[in-house]
Amino acid sequence: MVVKSVYIHIPFCQQICHYCDFTKFFYNEKLATEYIEALSNEINTNINGTKNKVNTIFIGGGTPTSLNMEQLRSLMQIIDNKFDVENCKEFTIESNPGDFDKEKIKLLRSYGVNRISLGVQVFDDAMLEELGRLHTVKDVYSTINQLQQHGFYNISIDLIYALPNQTVEQFKQSLDEAVSFGLPHYSTYALQIEPKTVFYQRHKKGKLHRPPEESEVQMYEILKNTMHQEGVNHYEISNFAKTGYESQHNLTYWNNEYYYGFGAGAHGYLAGKRTGNIRPLPAYVKEAMKTGKPILNTEEISIKEMVEEEMFLGLRKTKGINKNHFHKKFGFSYETIYKHAVSSLIQKGWLAENASNIYLTDQGMLFGNEVFEQFLLEEKDLMHVR
Repeated sequence: MVVKSVYIHIPFCQQICHYCDFTKFFYNEKLATEYIEALSNEINTNINGTKNKVNTIFIGGGTPTSLNMEQLRSLMQIIDNKFDVENCKEFTIESNPGDFDKEKIKLLRSYGVNRISLGVQVFDDAMLEELGRLHTVKDVYSTINQLQQHGFYNISIDLIYALPNQTVEQFKQSLDEAVSFGLPHYSTYALQIEPKTVFYQRHKKGKLHRPPEESEVQMYEILKNTMHQEGVNHYEISNFAKTGYESQHNLTYWNNEYYYGFGAGAHGYLAGKRTGNIRPLPAYVKEAMKTGKPILNTEEISIKEMVEEEMFLGLRKTKGINKNHFHKKFGFSYETIYKHAVSSLIQKGWLAENASNIYLTDQGMLFGNEVFEQFLLEEKDLMHVR
């Protein structure tokens, strides 16, 4: 089993956003120090030796840069000791605008971080406040300027659209401001109202209204057209990049490849199984310190689930699924089990194919979930290919 990607979760935030359902807690200095120690024990327990070769490292959150300098340095030292950072192709850290000072930027540079993912969300101060964000639009400008001054050019920004009461015109203005930076990568997501969030509670009470579906579709079309005009390629349903700047770490997920997941609530995918870590902070710290294996659940992945996931995840990429790669990975052609589903979706105009790949059409991207449902299997569907 070759594992070439590592995800490390830092669950601390200075403020909890109203839409976020990731594992997160208010920053507390003592707790954060204990957490880094527990995280170190988990990583050391599960990976032997030092300077292990990996292609990508991604530190997500939460807000990893909410850690103080000493904690951030400790985290970087753990990673630098355990992984061959020097030969790692992509080393990303998530951050919020306004979180950086030049000391933190220099520290990250000195430990080999070469990509920054900024949670911008929208270029509108009133909407940022509505989302529960601490930063302002002005902070975005100063942070990007500061990062570029210190040699960080591989910067990605996250945007959310279909926000409460957001008009198509407001979204277009926000998007135009985002692309004016000429950055190499943009991740863009329609707002999802998730359980256990402030927005979910408001929505249940009828106090929060998303734009109508036709407006959301219009926003997505504007998004795709604007990125195309700017020479930023649409390479995954929600992601756009200049050539060569596609997120290598996220491609690990969409290519259905193995990755380590460390930290509270983190998920990993190793040969034949997916793991999910304990989410509550005290319970995670206790188990990670005691055993180094703070796993809440392990799910054995059957061949049926592996095939389904290959289709769901692979079709998220605009290139879609490579037929030869599928055959090589599973030992049979996708047509053996999916010929009827693929033909039906092509007739609907949701799927297309060429000599090497099958992929979603523009129309298909709007109905992604309905498309993916067509690739769910019964156990008997695989009987004749085993």
